Amino acid sequence: MPRIPRMVVKGEDAIYHVITKSTLPGYVLGSMEKDYLVNLIKWMSGVFFVEVFGYCIMGNHFHLLVKMKNRDDYSDDELKKRLALFFRKDERVVEEGRLHYFQDKFSNLSEFVKEIKQRFSRYYSKAHNRTGYFWGDRFKSVLVENGDTLINLLAYIDLNPVRTNIIDKPEEYRWSSIGYHAQTGNKGDFLSMDLGLMGYTEMNEKEGFADYMEYLYEKGGLDTGKGASIDERIIAGERKKKYEFTTMDRLRFRTRYFTNSGIIGTKSFVNDYYDMFKGNFGTDKPKKPKKVTGLDGIYSLKRLSNEM
Repeated sequence: MPRIPRMVVKGEDAIYHVITKSTLPGYVLGSMEKDYLVNLIKWMSGVFFVEVFGYCIMGNHFHLLVKMKNRDDYSDDELKKRLALFFRKDERVVEEGRLHYFQDKFSNLSEFVKEIKQRFSRYYSKAHNRTGYFWGDRFKSVLVENGDTLINLLAYIDLNPVRTNIIDKPEEYRWSSIGYHAQTGNKGDFLSMDLGLMGYTEMNEKEGFADYMEYLYEKGGLDTGKGASIDERIIAGERKKKYEFTTMDRLRFRTRYFTNSGIIGTKSFVNDYYDMFKGNFGTDKPKKPKKVTGLDGIYSLKRLSNEM
């Protein structure tokens, strides 16, 4: 069966949730491998035209939440700076005629993920004296709307280690975006908190992070019916120690929408991008957005294939 084409938005910024898994059995990503993979993502995010909102490196897979930026927003001088970072010690000169090739490459989601996966595979094979594939064939990607959908998805990613009982508090896990924020103070401005939410533009970075932490703990305390939740005593302690919480809607979400959807967002967002990518859904029968249970105003469309 032929692969269903990946949904890639061209000519404008677009946000994607990327999930990719190892083909090897067991939990093959240890502390050393996770550190290397995080540093690799940081390096490539400085090369590609990308804004990273979140990530989480687990024992056999990783999540990325990124915005691929429009290539036309970057000058030739900026492109040359990124080429120098891409080639590192190799001070090769890229001919002017080749700049267009790299302009396309650095704005391409598949190229971004491919560079991360291939470079990590080479590292892992050398470190463990092995040959063969490390990653599965294709990565999944979900097209995501900013705002409420984006912050829900970021919380889902950051809560992965809690849901799987690895840690009690999300910021204790150092191979995740919330861990990076909490433990390094977002060193190098690696991660973006520009989530498209009203009010965030008026906040400084510290205020925005505190607001997200509050949201994350409220979400993490919910029993979703899948995986563990943050202990209420821990939440109570964090409230007393750090936060003056405002009343928040306690939204129950179903995690499958964040991994197996093709498009997720408001009804109008889903409809607009469905019209753009009708041919990618593998059926001539019109599809309608379905409401995501427990997330007010958020809808999704699921592809026929899990290989996105």
